[in-house]
Amino acid sequence: MNLNKKHISKKEKIVLTLSVIAVFFLSIIVWTNIWVVQTANTRLYDKLENVPYNDVALLLGTSKYNKKGNTNLFFKYRIEAVTALFHSGKIKHIIVSGDNKEISYNEPRDMKRALIANQIPDSCITLDFAGFRTLDSVVRCKKVFGQSKVTIVSQRFHLERALFIARKNNMDAIGFVAEDAPQQYGLYTYIREYFAKFLAVIDVYILHASPKFLGEPIEIKID
Repeated sequence: MNLNKKHISKKEKIVLTLSVIAVFFLSIIVWTNIWVVQTANTRLYDKLENVPYNDVALLLGTSKYNKKGNTNLFFKYRIEAVTALFHSGKIKHIIVSGDNKEISYNEPRDMKRALIANQIPDSCITLDFAGFRTLDSVVRCKKVFGQSKVTIVSQRFHLERALFIARKNNMDAIGFVAEDAPQQYGLYTYIREYFAKFLAVIDVYILHASPKFLGEPIEIKID
C-alpha cells in the first residue's frame, strides 16, 4: 500500500512539474507578444492620409494562392495597400521581398506582376528573392539595399514583428497596415504568429540571427 502511494506521488510530481513548465513557457510567449506589439504601436498607420512620406516601401512577400488554390487574401490586400501608397505619392519605389524556394513558387515575381497590373512602372520595383523570412527581408532592406528609412507593408500582426526587428537594427521604419483577412480564413496564420513573435525576440536578442544570404550592396535609384 505504501509503495502504491509512493508511486502515485511520483506521478503527481511529474504532472505538477510539467504544468509549471507549460505555464512558464506560455507566460513567456504572452510577455514577448505584448513586448513586440507595444514596440510597434506608435509606428503603425492604417489611414492612407496619415502615412508620412518615405522614398521606399518594403512589401513583405506571401503566396499568391492559398492551399485550396484560391486567391490568398493576405496577398491581395498587401498589393492593394502598397498600390494605394504609390499612387497617392506616399512612396516612389517598392522593394518586393519574399521567398522563391521553387521554380513554380516565386513570391517576388508574383507580386511584381500584380503591381505592374496596377499601373506601377517596372522601374519603380526592385525584387529581393532572398526574403526567406521576415528577419531576412527587413535586415536585407538595410544592409543590401541601403534603406534605413522605409515604409513596411503587410497586415498588422505581421508588421508588429517586422517593426520590432527593424527597431533592433536601428532602422527608422513605419508600417502601413493592409486589410486583414477574416479570422476564420487565416486562423492557422494568426495562431502561428504568437510563436513567431516569441521566436523574433529569441532571434534578435539571444541568437543575434542574420539573414541566410546578404551579398553585395544593391543601389536603389529614386527618380
